Amino acid sequence: MALPVASSLASRLADTLALARSQLLSARAPTGVWTGELSSSALSTATAVCALAVVARAAPAGMPHFAAHVSEGLAWLTAHPSADGGWGDTVASSSNLSTTALAWAAFGAVPDADAKYRAAVERAEAWLIRCAGGLDAAQLARAIIQRYGRDRTFSVPILTLCALAGRLGPGRAAWRWVLPLPFELAACPRRWFAALRLPVVSYALPALIAIGQARHHHRPTRNPFTRLLRALTRARTLDVLAEIQPASGGFLEATPLTSFVVMSLAGSGQANHPVTRKGVEFLLASARPDGSWPIDTNLATWVTTLAVNALGTELPREERPAIRAWLLAQQYQGEHPYTQAAPGGWAWTDLPGGVPDADDTAGALLALRTLGQDDDQVHKAAIAGVRWLLDLQNRDGGIPTFCRGWGHLPFDRSSPDLTAHAVRAWTAWRDDLPPAQQRRVRNALAKAARYLARTQRPDGAWLPLWFGNQHAPDEANPTYGTAKVLTAMGDLDAREFPEIGPLLRRGAEWLMAAQNQAGGWSGARAGPVSIEETALAVEALAIVAKSTGGGTFGESLPQALERGTGWLLEQVESGAWKQPAPIGFYFAKLWYFERLYPMIFTVAALARVASLPMARASSP
Repeated sequence: MALPVASSLASRLADTLALARSQLLSARAPTGVWTGELSSSALSTATAVCALAVVARAAPAGMPHFAAHVSEGLAWLTAHPSADGGWGDTVASSSNLSTTALAWAAFGAVPDADAKYRAAVERAEAWLIRCAGGLDAAQLARAIIQRYGRDRTFSVPILTLCALAGRLGPGRAAWRWVLPLPFELAACPRRWFAALRLPVVSYALPALIAIGQARHHHRPTRNPFTRLLRALTRARTLDVLAEIQPASGGFLEATPLTSFVVMSLAGSGQANHPVTRKGVEFLLASARPDGSWPIDTNLATWVTTLAVNALGTELPREERPAIRAWLLAQQYQGEHPYTQAAPGGWAWTDLPGGVPDADDTAGALLALRTLGQDDDQVHKAAIAGVRWLLDLQNRDGGIPTFCRGWGHLPFDRSSPDLTAHAVRAWTAWRDDLPPAQQRRVRNALAKAARYLARTQRPDGAWLPLWFGNQHAPDEANPTYGTAKVLTAMGDLDAREFPEIGPLLRRGAEWLMAAQNQAGGWSGARAGPVSIEETALAVEALAIVAKSTGGGTFGESLPQALERGTGWLLEQVESGAWKQPAPIGFYFAKLWYFERLYPMIFTVAALARVASLPMARASSP
């Protein structure tokens, strides 16, 4: 393959890649793995403040004193609005209706906070009037419900918080705007849940129970049969809630979800319930010294697998056994109480609130392959992990996040980015599996390839589920989705799967056309360039170049690679490469960023370019 990378660029590449690798290695926690740091979140801070305020209002005997946390949380919100007076999910995010409404409501939940922080409250109200048309309960409710459509996973919690904070009017009347949730369905066997077509996504069972009970407490349905059914199942569904609450007290280790459960129970006469108490303990423990809360405690398993895969053979050999042992210890060995997932998967975190999912399981399988030493323990873990992913595959050939067959709401659908990651994991271990599992993998790969062919847009791009771009009109991120699919296609044998050739070519052409004049990429047309998106695009194009020989694209592919690589090198050399961007699309229109993402993605991209023959030959 001829890839005419200028010798000056190739020379810089070797030195800059060594520097980037060294700094990524030094970013590890004292335990030897990567923990990372999630952004502080106005949304999380607002929900935590409101939850603690509602519990304090009930003031049950023995409840710890946490007025300082409430005060510090409000002070942090006051200090971190957007320039327009609203709030975005992170300090780098644009203002949005959900977070601004939640922050405004948090001030209403705390006695005298409206007066103490009058300037911030008035600016928020002005923003909401511009966005929603007014502060009237009907206007706010209509705007919030419209934002999320038929998915009630986030619209109903937001309205619940507003009702508890007094922002939707007084007493029982406020709850007319909170759509009821059929919490009684949580008493059914779990295997029924996909068929029941719940109005919330698979991870939101705690919210379904707690918020549903709060709505029933404050404004029970007029239907006598449904009212009786909910009264009869109230105790049982509370038991379910207690059964799925992790030891840490934090559902999914997520501040918003835990906060919604805490405030809903406390606001409906259950402030002293064990679930409420454990949830409060989680919120107090996860508060940051500056008064804020992150969206989740950490992504330790996820960022560790990403870092291992980015470093590859450059990860010091003597340090691999400890990382391997840690990663093996994160694999779930029994059925998960939350989703009833079978053994064999991995979650995003090493903490008890994690739930096994497709992206993290695929990442862990790839990391185990990268770490080497495929002894019996590693081989056994890989077989279980591959089987877990195979069992997750939907009928359409795609891979969902948590649960097979939950295609009712957008979050639970199959998605190209998750499917591509599973393809890479299956391909990495395929030759070392038992014959029967090899055949299953071959069939699964064929189904996945057909799924990816169906989901490619007419312009050649793919849309992901888990990473969006806040600057795009529809908040989607075709740069991320296309890069992830192209990366997976580079692992497939075109002789075995001939259908991938045209898909890969069209996807690469779209990605090259999306590059801006400076050499970088955004997730949105004409949007701001980010380290993360540029690195992902460069890595994908380097893989395409290696798998195709580059000849299919003439000079366009090497030129795009050279410009993208040069842009990344400049960012590392200037020190700007560590600045994260909010590219996360987490839960329901919920944004975050992770401190390690730009570092990890940059190392992975530069390493791929350095592996190309001409880049290697030109290095000193």
